[in-house]
Amino acid sequence: VQLQASGGGLVQAGGSLRLSCAASGNIFSIKQMAWYRRTPGNQRELVASAMSGGSTNYADSVKDRFAISRDITKNTVALQMNSLEPEDTAVYYCNAHVVLLGNHGTREYWGQGTLVTVSS
Repeated sequence: VQLQASGGGLVQAGGSLRLSCAASGNIFSIKQMAWYRRTPGNQRELVASAMSGGSTNYADSVKDRFAISRDITKNTVALQMNSLEPEDTAVYYCNAHVVLLGNHGTREYWGQGTLVTVSS
């Protein structure tokens, strides 16, 4: 299973970016897809998650600014980031809990990370 993330870049404070992530490979279904970030101070935090049933969860710091969405049929997840702040500067990682084909159980996978830089 591979997760391919895209959409990072440089934006001014107050601007918007949209991250996308596509999962491919030996996938039966995906229980949860999420976005994490690692800040320049090297702390990793959960930004947002979306379960297959539709429920979502957000870090307090991004509520009302970010929105996560999934396309179950395409195994994709997106993160719309609005009103970006310099504190949002980080490497963002796509994450997925994948139920594998062929009764191979459930495993967690990570994308390669995409850099988001917000200038003040």
